[in-house]
Amino acid sequence: MVLLSAALMTACSTNTGANTNAAELANVKTTDLVEYDADDTTTAWTADASTDIALAGTNAEIKGAGATAKGGSVTITEAGTYILSGTLSDGQIIVDEQAEGTVRLVLNGVTLKDSDSAPVYIKEAGKVVITLQEGTENSVADGGTYVFADAGTEEPSAAIFSKADLTINGTGKLTVTGSYKDGISSKDDLKIAGGTIDITAADDGIVGKDLVAVQDGNLTIKAEGDGIKSTNDEDAAKGFVAIAAGTFDITAGNDGIQAETAEVIDGGTFSLVTNGGYENAEAKTGEQGPGGMGMGGNRGGGFGDQGAADGTSAATTDAAPVVDTAAAATNTAAVTTTAVTTAVATAEATAATAETESTSAKGLKAGGDLTVNGGSFTINAADDALHSNSNVSVTDGEFKITAGDDGIHADSLTSLSGGTIDITKSYEGIEGGNITISGGDIHVVASDDGVNVAGGNDSNAAQGTAQQDQFTSSGSGLLTISGGSVTVDSTGDGLDSNGSISMTGGTAIVNGPTNDGNGPLDYDGTFDMTGGLLVAAGSSGMAQAPGEDSSQYSVGMSFTEAQQAGTLVHLEDGDGNNILTFAPSKNFSSVVVSSPDLKQGRSYTLSTGGTSTGTAVDGLYTDGDYTGGTQVVAFDISGSVTWLNESGVTTANTGRGPGGFGGGDGGTRPERGAGGTPPQGGAGGTPPDAAGETAN
Repeated sequence: MVLLSAALMTACSTNTGANTNAAELANVKTTDLVEYDADDTTTAWTADASTDIALAGTNAEIKGAGATAKGGSVTITEAGTYILSGTLSDGQIIVDEQAEGTVRLVLNGVTLKDSDSAPVYIKEAGKVVITLQEGTENSVADGGTYVFADAGTEEPSAAIFSKADLTINGTGKLTVTGSYKDGISSKDDLKIAGGTIDITAADDGIVGKDLVAVQDGNLTIKAEGDGIKSTNDEDAAKGFVAIAAGTFDITAGNDGIQAETAEVIDGGTFSLVTNGGYENAEAKTGEQGPGGMGMGGNRGGGFGDQGAADGTSAATTDAAPVVDTAAAATNTAAVTTTAVTTAVATAEATAATAETESTSAKGLKAGGDLTVNGGSFTINAADDALHSNSNVSVTDGEFKITAGDDGIHADSLTSLSGGTIDITKSYEGIEGGNITISGGDIHVVASDDGVNVAGGNDSNAAQGTAQQDQFTSSGSGLLTISGGSVTVDSTGDGLDSNGSISMTGGTAIVNGPTNDGNGPLDYDGTFDMTGGLLVAAGSSGMAQAPGEDSSQYSVGMSFTEAQQAGTLVHLEDGDGNNILTFAPSKNFSSVVVSSPDLKQGRSYTLSTGGTSTGTAVDGLYTDGDYTGGTQVVAFDISGSVTWLNESGVTTANTGRGPGGFGGGDGGTRPERGAGGTPPQGGAGGTPPDAAGETAN
């Protein structure tokens, strides 16, 4: 227990502040949390050292010591090994061993049924081990209504119910039908070391109060409640789930695998469907439509909007009318104050209602840290696919994720350092109070933000707990990319931090929004770009680039007209060396590129169209020759960020509409300035939906 406590304390020690999230979470393994002793893994037995129990209807023939039969039930009172075979049509196997010894039940081709209680009821023992005999099929089933000896308690509550530590091992098969509530439940530890286990449960499939640990096995679970869960919320060193290996096919009405504290998975093959999957998710009211407005101050520093070639305004048809900025600011401030007050009150009320009414339907869920060190996961969740109320760490594994809410969510730190992550459906792809990406191959498709630091309050999402997806927007969050590859396809912001962004290595590709109420890049604080390759294409109305203090150079190009998806963007230096050839997967009017190959004082040209003979991965071409394009602009790099339009080098857009809104009236695009002049903001902009997020 000392080892376990130390491991959990280490795993939960990461601070959530922006200054600490560059450090990786503690590399916790299942062996740090749980040990399997000889009793847990031993499956051999001999007839001369065992008690034989042959069941026949409501009768039992017992050969050996330690067990008695009466009234259709068998009661075991001594430690030892008991071999069960035959059929018990309406009765119980009761273990009531007071000396705290180990009782082994070998299921050797047995059918156990009880119409009004648990067919296997472990009242007392030091430990009970259920061994599934090789080559046998066994079944345990209860009725839909229980009769309790003590009206003051509702125990037992599962077809196999234990008040002692329980281990299941062996290579045979066990089918459990929990018609009353749970399939298999232990009030102490529950370990599975082997076997093929098929569970159908009216509530939860497998429950271990102090822990659920799986060393190996083949588990199929259909549960109206949670698939697998631990429940101890009184001891921080308990209430965890630790899975080393195995095959898991879980269909659950609520969470797939849920730990009250820590959850650690080292390997295994997982197929998880929760509450009907993403198709059955609650509608999100906070999604940004085209032109949706984002509150807050993180929209400055974007592109200088393009004027026509002769320097006149290029936006005479789609711009908001120019207004008196002083009057507009006063009016906007009043509207904003009222809107924010209403939004906060509405969000608080919505969250309170959701706490009692919503169903938590997450794939992998932990009240403490969620750590995945390997395995193959196919998750279709109506809620978050991976969720922690603390920290999420993924060091390896293969993930295919569809989610009705977030693909991966942590209230504190989301740390991704390895593995292959493919999120094909989500509201927000990856979310956390802080996010670090240091390795792995990550693909995200999101109907709102792709990668979002501390920006959410999805009070409309399926929750189960009031703290779900709620952050304090202090602006201290940090998105750090130091390695790996992340590709984002977002309808909302692509890479979004309500704090700052730091990129030191790796590759980040954004196919961002096509609406001007969001941007491919969005940050409140700073964006320090010192290494790696960044390509961000999307709309231009809210677009940003890395900060002027970055040591690696960046180029931001804004087009007067939207370019079609698949149109090549080619950047090369004055000697004809390829810097970038990229085909955005969506329509785009802006592209930001930061590459180690960009050098101060060098000349470059940017072209569009044409073809490449190279190999494209995520739209990014390597090798090959680029031909047939049209040169758009030639330029020299003289500073950390070079801003471009079709007329040449321009300046950054630092202007906003009055009151800090990101655009013009009611979500229309801001008026374009002439030749890089900051755009004129409109009169306010529509406040965000009270129950949803801002455009951040």
